[in-house]
Amino acid sequence: MSARYLIKGGMALKGEIKVAGNKNAILPIIAATLLTDEECLIENVPKISDVTIMGELLKDLGAKVEGLGTEKLIIKTAGVKKHHLKPELVQKLRASILFMGPLLARFRQARLKHPGGCLIGKRAVGTHFEALRALGAEVFVGEGDYEGKLIRGHASRIFLDEASVTATENTIMLASLIPGTTVIENAACEPHVRNLAQFLVKMGARIEGFGTNRLNVYGVKKLGGAAIKIIPDYMEIGTFAIAAAVTKGEILIKDTIPGDLDMIMLYLKRMGVDLRLVGNDLLIKKSKLKAPRGKIQTRPWPGFPTDLMSPLIVLATQAKGATLCHDWMYETRMFFIDKLTTMGADITICDPHRVLVNGPTPLQGKILESPDIRAGMALVLASLCARGESIIENIQLIERGYQEPHLRLRSLGAEIRKVNGKKSV
Repeated sequence: MSARYLIKGGMALKGEIKVAGNKNAILPIIAATLLTDEECLIENVPKISDVTIMGELLKDLGAKVEGLGTEKLIIKTAGVKKHHLKPELVQKLRASILFMGPLLARFRQARLKHPGGCLIGKRAVGTHFEALRALGAEVFVGEGDYEGKLIRGHASRIFLDEASVTATENTIMLASLIPGTTVIENAACEPHVRNLAQFLVKMGARIEGFGTNRLNVYGVKKLGGAAIKIIPDYMEIGTFAIAAAVTKGEILIKDTIPGDLDMIMLYLKRMGVDLRLVGNDLLIKKSKLKAPRGKIQTRPWPGFPTDLMSPLIVLATQAKGATLCHDWMYETRMFFIDKLTTMGADITICDPHRVLVNGPTPLQGKILESPDIRAGMALVLASLCARGESIIENIQLIERGYQEPHLRLRSLGAEIRKVNGKKSV
C-alpha cells in the first residue's frame, strides 16, 4: 500500500513556521549548473522529491551531486559527457524540459522524451522551441521525443507568444553563452525567474531587466562556479496562511520576502484573512472569512498565482457568501472539486476554468486521493478544517512540491500522520 496521510480535523493551527525554498526556483538553477565545469553551491534547497529527480538526472549525465535530501547542494558537472536525458526520470518531471537550453549551450545538441509530471491540463512546449530556434537551434519533434541541435548560435530579438516561466528560463540560459545581445520581450518576471538570473549573473552572465517583461542578455564566452540561496516559496507562504485561516488558527510565517506577497495578501485580505507583516515575517490572526466583492482570477506575475488557486478554493468554502474563482490557464485545474463536494462543499462548476463556491459550509472527513501537487495540498487543508478523520492517498504527488508537510503541520498542532504500509511517521 502506498503512503497516505491520516488527518483528524478541527484543530486550530498555532505557532511559528519557517518557509522552505522555492520549488520553482531551485529546478532551473540545478539545470543551470550545466553551463559551467566549476563547482556550484546551492543553499536553502527544499527537501522535495522534484529536487531529487532533478539531481538524479544530473548524476545520470555524469555530474557529481552532493547533498540530495538536505538543504545544501554541491554540484560539479565537469564529468558530464552526454546530452540525452534518462527517459524514466524525464517521465516523472515536467521541469526536465529546463535541461534543453543548458545542454544546447554545452554540447550544441540535446535529446529528451516528452516530460511528464502533474496532469492539470495541456502545457505546450512550442514557446520554448520557437525561442530556441530564434537563437539558431534546430528543434525536431518526433513521436514523444524532442531533439535539438545548435548549428550556429546567434543573438536575436525574441517575442514570446506567452509569458512562459520555463520558456523564459530556457532562453536566458542558452542566450547567456551566445555572442551578442539577445532581447527577450514578454518575458516572465516571477520571483523564481529573478532568482535564476541572479545565479547566472554570479556565474558571470550579463543580464539586465530581470523582474521585468523585457530582458537584455549579453552573451559571454564562459561561465564559472557560483553560490546562490534559494528564495522563500511564496506559494507555500500563501498555503500556510490559508491553513491558519480555515482552521481559525494563529501562526507566524518566518523569513518571507514581503515584496513577493503583494497580490496574495491583497486577495486574502479581501476574503477576511487577518494578516499583517511584522518585519519580514507574516502574522496570521484568527479571521472572520467572507467572500470578496469581485472574482478571484489568476494572472501572470504580479497577478494571483495559478498554483494557489486550489488552496484558495478551500478558503472560499469557509467564507461567508459566494466566491467566483477563475483560472484561465489550466483546463483541468478545477477537476478536483468533486472531492470537496463529497466532503460537503457547495461548489458549482461553471466551465473547465471557473467555479462558484458558496460558503461557509462545514466539511466532513473522507477518503480522498491527491490528483496533483496543488490540489493534493488543498485536500490536506480541507481535511484540517473538516469534522472527523480523512485519509489522503497518492501523497507522493504532494511531496513533489511541499517539504515534509505532515511534520511541519504537526509542529503547528495539526493531528496528521504519514503512514507507509504499517509504519506511521
